[in-house]
Amino acid sequence: MDKFKDKFKEEASDNINDLENALLELEKNTTNKDLIERVFRAMHSLKGGGAMFGFTALSEFTHNLETLYDKVRNGLKVIDRKILDITFEAADHMKSLLADELMTNNEIKTKHKQLAANIESLISDDTQTDVIPKSGSSSESSIKTYYIYFEPNPDIFANGTNPLYLIDELNSLGNCKVFAHFNKIPPIDEIDINKCYTYWEILLATSTDENSIADVFIFVEDQCKLEIDEVADNDITIHADFIHAITRLAIEKKDVGIVEIKNLIKKLKLNANVALAELNEPEKRIESSKVKETTISSIRVSSIKLDQMMNLVSELVTTQARLTLFAEKTNNTELNAIVENMQKLSRQIRDNAFDIVLIPIETMLIRFQRLVRDLSQELKKNVVFEAIGAETELDKTIIETLTDPILHILRNCLDHGIELPEVRKKLGKPEQGKIILKSFYSGTNVHIQIIDDGAGIDPEKIRKKAIQKGIISENDELSDTEIFDLVFMPGFSTAENVTDVSGRGVGMDVVKRNINELRGDVVVDSEINKGTTLTIRLPLTLSIIDGLLVRIDNDLYVIPLSVVNKIHVVDHDSISSKFNNLIVLDGVQYSFFVLRNELGYKSEPPKTERLILVSYETGLVGLVVDEVFGENQAVLKSLGKLYKNQALISGATILGDGTVALVLDTNKMIKKFSKNSEIIN
Repeated sequence: MDKFKDKFKEEASDNINDLENALLELEKNTTNKDLIERVFRAMHSLKGGGAMFGFTALSEFTHNLETLYDKVRNGLKVIDRKILDITFEAADHMKSLLADELMTNNEIKTKHKQLAANIESLISDDTQTDVIPKSGSSSESSIKTYYIYFEPNPDIFANGTNPLYLIDELNSLGNCKVFAHFNKIPPIDEIDINKCYTYWEILLATSTDENSIADVFIFVEDQCKLEIDEVADNDITIHADFIHAITRLAIEKKDVGIVEIKNLIKKLKLNANVALAELNEPEKRIESSKVKETTISSIRVSSIKLDQMMNLVSELVTTQARLTLFAEKTNNTELNAIVENMQKLSRQIRDNAFDIVLIPIETMLIRFQRLVRDLSQELKKNVVFEAIGAETELDKTIIETLTDPILHILRNCLDHGIELPEVRKKLGKPEQGKIILKSFYSGTNVHIQIIDDGAGIDPEKIRKKAIQKGIISENDELSDTEIFDLVFMPGFSTAENVTDVSGRGVGMDVVKRNINELRGDVVVDSEINKGTTLTIRLPLTLSIIDGLLVRIDNDLYVIPLSVVNKIHVVDHDSISSKFNNLIVLDGVQYSFFVLRNELGYKSEPPKTERLILVSYETGLVGLVVDEVFGENQAVLKSLGKLYKNQALISGATILGDGTVALVLDTNKMIKKFSKNSEIIN
């Protein structure tokens, strides 16, 4: 049963996310019926699933919310700030109920009682009664009758589902008449007690719509045959037998005269021609239903299984590299052809595996939107959040690690960046501030920008604070970019007032460290009274990269192929005589660094070296190595705790012959080497 509970938790988390998304949209358009329906359906699904899988507190809690939004749907209440705020609070509380924390956490118990009481108060508050005019003089005019055919798969019990719970759930929606059928039960000696042989036909008179009825079966929709049809007359007592007879005829195709069927249909006030057309093609409808059941566009996969798959793909790439090396040594034409085909297949498997573990940035958006909404209200600021390029995809590990750093950056934007409405008005700005999260691809990297139109950062203020703290001296000449980089120093803050939100100088150093651990980098650009842009650059994936294998002295290194622009052959004497590490290649001047010097090698360099032009920020920089061997698929391995704080190496890889090569982080390397020098494109 535990695995079914886990599955429900996953689906319930999705429902809560959908609920929050709908609420954020509903806040902008409080009369949108589709959004109100989305909120109602999410609650209904949580209530039904919670009852089925033993989350009683969640089921009862969402039942009250469902009642509140049912009043909204029926025009007895309108969405206002009070209803929205309590629903957002309730959505947060549902996550605790889903984690079974109610019985172990006294604070959550207290909150549960208070929220439940507040919701009950809103339900019983009649000050909004009849706020929306409704057509018709009686609520009974909205009552509709539905015929439901429900036939569970025989193995439904194995999935932890009891069909009777679903029947009970239907019964809670209105007046229900249930017809159970036992004609599929086999002889007693063939009965399997773990299988379900019963199916049901149900008549339901209810004010809820067809979608809400379908939601009762949301967790078993792929494990049953289900039909839901509205019938014309609302008197269940009179017409139950008629509907029962007709549906039996439709499904079992009994040999009954056409006149008799017509009479039954007329008594139900149904359109005879439409109904008979349906009865003539039961097999076609059933076949269509089967097609729908078997067409699955997506499936859920455990993240543990995905991690295992990526580990196996990494091992495959390493083994394939060893096989390639062996084939080259044997000089066997047939073996080389097989290995070449193996390389293609290995690359395709690798690329497909990458696609599977990539997830869109939009999966993080709900937390960012909630933070901006809740914190802007707390700070009494008017702020709108906008996402651009939310479909951009990243490795799931990067997404999981990146969420908290971005949340911290957004807090700083709201607390220190965006001004109060009255201040913005005096500055000639719109009273409503804006925060934009923009994502886009750049080669094999992804850039994420957090942009605000707030007060901006004063570089002179940062400089004075850094001198005061002894981080730099008064004689140090720093560019604005280097000054802005100081905000990531541990304990550094220019905030004059410490708030509950930020200002203690704790956090931005952790933000940078977390991003660096993802082989990423972060840069700040700001203009006073215009706003701030913080750009995070990240690799698409953390597992495998296409690299350029190079040698310095007797050691091997890998440079990510995504940053390599061009390779030049240069004489050592010409390199060593260059002033200020500047060289002209193809008529363009570049800065360059000799890696054997920068990394502390003492041996004699070769007479001929290789200068590799790599991308850095907006230009190109040269890195000089002894030799270039060619392309290499590098399976990245962690360096371990002892090397965690080094800045130049992003990982290690094992080559085909078992040799270990270090993977260089060229961006951090150039930044460290360049210090105050200009990078020239």
